[in-house]
Amino acid sequence: MNLNLNDKIIIVTGGAKGIGLGICKVLAAEGAIPVIVGRADADNQIAVKEIEAEGGKALSVVAELTNPEACKNAVDQIIKMCGRINGLINNAGVNDGVGLESGDYEKFVASIHKNLIHYYLMAQHALPELKKTKGAIVNIGSKTADTGQGNTSAYAASNGGRNALTREWAVELLKYGIRVNSVIVAECYTPLYDTWIKTLENPEQKLKEITANIPLENRMTTAEEIANMVVFLLSDKSSHTTGQLIYVDGGYTHLDRSL
Repeated sequence: MNLNLNDKIIIVTGGAKGIGLGICKVLAAEGAIPVIVGRADADNQIAVKEIEAEGGKALSVVAELTNPEACKNAVDQIIKMCGRINGLINNAGVNDGVGLESGDYEKFVASIHKNLIHYYLMAQHALPELKKTKGAIVNIGSKTADTGQGNTSAYAASNGGRNALTREWAVELLKYGIRVNSVIVAECYTPLYDTWIKTLENPEQKLKEITANIPLENRMTTAEEIANMVVFLLSDKSSHTTGQLIYVDGGYTHLDRSL
């Protein structure tokens, strides 16, 4: 399907690895130009070269998104490089295990900055350009806001906030023709997921137990499957869809897992 994304400038936070990289690759395959925003220049450049090797285009901006000023500088740099912004994908974040028992005030607030505050800041700074292009915003969320996980209060709270912002922005930005949606992820095997599962006592057994409880095909969702939905929501093929939380999770969050 032609998604009419040729030469569209799309910001992808955390676009160098995992789901973010999957999104960038699908964007590039559709002719868009993803701009990877992340803290590690080396990782960004590896991702750019990988996309270019597959025949696509990509750009990189280095920014520590927990720093509010860095968020503004990143958007300013993109405008200077590209002259426009056609879309924003808020993706960067980490399930960092700041729980009610295991955390404290400083850790909780730091986690909220890592996982929620920059969603707001990137959207705020990109908004003047998105108004000009009638661009779209897609926020990546996690099922932890619905199901909980245990020992991850800050991450769960951040994802609840992402969901709320998606619907709030969809209302606020209606008058500009800017659509805002969210893709909710459950069990998708990424480098961060691999790091988490290896902290468990019997990671291989735990992985088998998790995949056995994913109703559709008893397997993990792939980064490409997440990316396909994200890019569709970004495109004008989803022109009357806004304020939606779309679960790409093989039925994990809402279907009876006894299935």
